[in-house]
Amino acid sequence: MQVTVAPASAVSHRFAPVIFVLTLFLSASLLFFVQPLFTRLALPHVGGSPAVWTTAMLFFQTILIAGYLYAHLLTRLLPVRGQVVVHLGVWAAALLSLPLGVPAGWQLDPSGSTAWQTLLLFAAGVGLPFFALSANAPLIQFWYSRSGGPSAHDPYFLYGASNLGSLIALLGFPLAAEPIFGASAIGLGWAAGFVALGGALALSGLCSRGPAAITPARSDKEGRVSPWQVAQWGFLAFVPSSLMLAITLKISIDMGSFPLVWVVPLALYLFTFVLAFSNRSLVSDRTYRIVAALALAVLGLFVLGVHGNYLEWTEVGILLFCFFAITLFAHRRLYNARPAGHGLTGFYLTMSVGGALGGLFNSIVAPVAFSGLQELLITTVLSVLLFIPFAKTARDTLAGIAGGGAIGLALALPAVLTGLFATGPDDWTTVLLILFVGALLGIARLRRRPLACFGAGVVALTVGALHIPDASLLRDRSFFGTHVIMEEAGLRIYGNGTTAHGAQRLSDDTSARPEPLYYYHRNGPLGQVMTSARGQTAGTVGVVGLGVGSLACYSQPGQSWHFYEIDPLVDRIARSPEHFRFLSACTPEAPTHMGDGRMMLDRQTDRRFDILVIDAYSSDAVPVHLTTNEAMQLYLDRLSPGGILLYHISNRYYDIDIPLARSAADLGLAARVQHYKGNAKHDAGDIASSVVMLAHSPEAFGAMADDPRWQALESDGGRVWTDDYANLISIMKR
Repeated sequence: MQVTVAPASAVSHRFAPVIFVLTLFLSASLLFFVQPLFTRLALPHVGGSPAVWTTAMLFFQTILIAGYLYAHLLTRLLPVRGQVVVHLGVWAAALLSLPLGVPAGWQLDPSGSTAWQTLLLFAAGVGLPFFALSANAPLIQFWYSRSGGPSAHDPYFLYGASNLGSLIALLGFPLAAEPIFGASAIGLGWAAGFVALGGALALSGLCSRGPAAITPARSDKEGRVSPWQVAQWGFLAFVPSSLMLAITLKISIDMGSFPLVWVVPLALYLFTFVLAFSNRSLVSDRTYRIVAALALAVLGLFVLGVHGNYLEWTEVGILLFCFFAITLFAHRRLYNARPAGHGLTGFYLTMSVGGALGGLFNSIVAPVAFSGLQELLITTVLSVLLFIPFAKTARDTLAGIAGGGAIGLALALPAVLTGLFATGPDDWTTVLLILFVGALLGIARLRRRPLACFGAGVVALTVGALHIPDASLLRDRSFFGTHVIMEEAGLRIYGNGTTAHGAQRLSDDTSARPEPLYYYHRNGPLGQVMTSARGQTAGTVGVVGLGVGSLACYSQPGQSWHFYEIDPLVDRIARSPEHFRFLSACTPEAPTHMGDGRMMLDRQTDRRFDILVIDAYSSDAVPVHLTTNEAMQLYLDRLSPGGILLYHISNRYYDIDIPLARSAADLGLAARVQHYKGNAKHDAGDIASSVVMLAHSPEAFGAMADDPRWQALESDGGRVWTDDYANLISIMKR
């Protein structure tokens, strides 16, 4: 390919790389800094669910498509100077959205789709600025290809600088900005950077002289990209995107939904672009392949559940490394498949479409189609295709996979027929053994046809998954998490995410009043309060976070109970007597106020409680907006004179009593805490729990004020958590 360089000023030629790199660096920093920033601002308004980040990523990826499409069309329809003028106009229009924030008066409608409402919220709050930023990567690289600067004929090196800026911004938000500054100050700093970007864009445009400073001389055949090539680019972008979101959701369910958990996988994702999109690779492609293959094998073990019921921090690190290695290999393949500079904008557009399809699959399709986190399994299986060369055409590729699938189905038929007559655990073991033998025969027959071997493997895996016994009574999923009901050891147990959130004895299916168990056992802190004189004489009781409604069976005649729950599926489970009878047997008339508990209480200005329980922690996640100073003040405003405020803070990973103690001291409250060890050896329903008890004065506690089981909760003097500032990293258990 011949390259003809048109005349350009010596000054612009000399400084063009610096100007373009700095502009892209600033743009990418703003682009990826705003993602955790606005999600942090929106989180309190949509309930603090781990799925909020997944949905946010779908929004950002979709707008990225729009930005790349806009850049693609702009470079095709206008000369460089026209492109600069139009794009500066888009930037100027985006200034009207500053400073960033949730639109005044916006409220979540619990009866509508939470995912779609979240997408609309992001569109209204940050849509235009993000659109303007999203077009910069391909647009500025295109301008550089017309600048006459060094390597202008192959400007993909700028993509590495872009992703380096993204990486620094992402890690800077949770590790530096959020722990030091409040969200408002961060937002103002971001707005200042966005204003400065306008000048950098104008300067970059001036460095691009004329519509064709670099004109690639190529034949039509060289420039033609086949639909099959485009499909491969999309697939190579889809797999890492979906894998990132699935792993982020898994970690968020276990560890909590907050910026550090969001940005570490995304930062690793971006870092793979820095490494992969480089002419000077640190290691050979063969090394990438070997490491990724080993990582995929380890990830497969995680997907099969060998790590246990929940993740430990070491396992999180292993999981993230596996994701990093697989994604790096996928993006290296993507880089090796890139077109020449003339196809740059179309290439990036296709990449963005593939990434957005991953977001669509994980955010919209998976919660509706699956009862668990099956998207992680599916994406792990699809990752196998990264190691298999595609056929020359889509038809040949699909034919190879389908042919192998047919052979796999034939080999799996004996297992399927055996499964039809299976009745006990031994029979299911036989089914899986037959299937395993069939899989070995399939590998032996198809070992020289990797696409066919993949197809047969998918069939074998699907048949095996369908024949694994599931002892659950219910397994479902909503926007707010996964839900399962199991029976074991004489108990019916409800699990949300990785944590059991309530249980009922099977023998209580016919009793007049089921006995509260687990965290709500009468021996535990919550049970002690509800059975105390203060609990017995309370007139009105409020519970934020329904669970299975265990606390309802502490109700007394004449009391008024109110429950607050954001997830409609949780309410349906709690009100189904065939599953749990606490509500139907003890407080059948008690209403469930659907929506975010804090926002519902904020609107109910006339309601007062003698006891208010905050128990809205799904899995081991921490809804920060329910734990801030402003939230505590709101709860206190909803208490009757002499009322008691209770926080249920049982958690594997975080010492939630730390920020509560700081707020209690700041508001001048009497504070007690109890870390109950449980007695599960003698009663499976009597487990450990931790509760903080607050009131305006110790007298409100009654006899519990002098109960040695309740210890004084003292502040460590640290910074008080507010709606503007919170730092989950600082309260991680050591």
